[in-house]
Amino acid sequence: MASGQTKIKMVLSAKASRDRLSEKPPLAFVPAKEFDGPSVLIDPRPRFQTIEGFGGAFTESAAVVLKTLPPAQRLQVLREYFDPKKGIGYNVGRVPMNSSDFSIGNWACDDVPGDVQLKHFSIERDRQATIPMIKAAQKIADGKIKLFASPWSPPAWMKTNGEMNHGGKLKPQYRRVWANYYCRFFKEFAGEGIKFWGLTVQNEPEANQPFDSCIWSGAEERDFVRDHLGPALHKAGLSYLKLMIWDHNRDIMVERAKAVYDDPRASKYVWGTAFHWYNGDHFDNVRKVHDAWPDKKLFFTEGCVRMDPKADQWEIGERYAKSIIKDLNNWATGWTDWNMILDINGGPRHVPGPLSAPILIDSLHKKAIKVSSFYYMGHFSKFIRPGAVRIMAAASKEELESTAFLNTDGTIAAVIMNRSAKAIRFALKYEGKMSMVKLPARAITTLLFPAGRR
Repeated sequence: MASGQTKIKMVLSAKASRDRLSEKPPLAFVPAKEFDGPSVLIDPRPRFQTIEGFGGAFTESAAVVLKTLPPAQRLQVLREYFDPKKGIGYNVGRVPMNSSDFSIGNWACDDVPGDVQLKHFSIERDRQATIPMIKAAQKIADGKIKLFASPWSPPAWMKTNGEMNHGGKLKPQYRRVWANYYCRFFKEFAGEGIKFWGLTVQNEPEANQPFDSCIWSGAEERDFVRDHLGPALHKAGLSYLKLMIWDHNRDIMVERAKAVYDDPRASKYVWGTAFHWYNGDHFDNVRKVHDAWPDKKLFFTEGCVRMDPKADQWEIGERYAKSIIKDLNNWATGWTDWNMILDINGGPRHVPGPLSAPILIDSLHKKAIKVSSFYYMGHFSKFIRPGAVRIMAAASKEELESTAFLNTDGTIAAVIMNRSAKAIRFALKYEGKMSMVKLPARAITTLLFPAGRR
């Protein structure tokens, strides 16, 4: 970093103000001096994982709700997400394969019983709303969206319970067909000009849900990857796809990673472990998976909160940021929200239980409403760009939660959050210099250091 009065850009969102990703007066670094209060140290020399990116899910519900807006407003909502300069720069998108709980009913790409040749396979349902949404987003992002697919359930005819809901398992005789089904899905989307970056084996494989779900044990997932899905992807010329296992909560992710990674023939096909945030925090388990298998990646693939008008709405954003900071500091390479868009009732969803989303659409009044999670996501996605490398960020006070990254252009983005009820004045320390920062109560800031010699 150049000597002298280096200016640090400060972007702030705070509950008790109108600041929402607002640029504040710049900060200046001066030679360090004695200060006995809290501090945050940024050190660019220790280098950790490289970031893939941040984003959300292209669910059928999100796409259907988006279509209720006039065309110009649809594009504006997508710009808010995917424009790296005027929006918050999303570059990751999750796409359900077949229906999910946020679809307009159960459906599959091949609902014809016994069609083991997949002659009736079709993505026509996706063409109605989801594919147009993806294409519009890709255009805004100049094609730079890393899409990954996740199935919630195979078609009902492939399952032991004869339905897509309420768990059940894939019948053993359909394992080869199901593996080919993934490949066909990617090929059909490629025909639409949409190329995927990755996939997960199964969304939440331990959850017997009243909606689309399918149960897999660790051994079953291992064997399916080793004997069917991995070989099928390679045979179809899709070995470049990043294959992720688990795709469920942090609580037993070490156990589930071990089930696959301890088998070299299965492990060779797997890029990393996907995980969610439900059923407790368990952030240490994210690090334990990295420590045990440092050659494998970690990727957060889903988090959301239930819609509750009586709850503290600002707390939604704080929960997002807490998870993002902790996951990144424990070696996650990316973080994906669930629905990007829902209506103001938290739907539509083909089972009860409304959820929140960073942007809610009032279809009656043709209005898009941003909630706190949108701004908190933006403090990461807009400023920590793909290819950024995590560096050291260490706070002396528990109330200051922090992480920092060195971007490929040489800039540093440090994200610091204060979830406490009081403002905190702290010293930002960097290479023998310091800057005094006052972070309001219930606030988050991204501090941007200019490019320099590092």
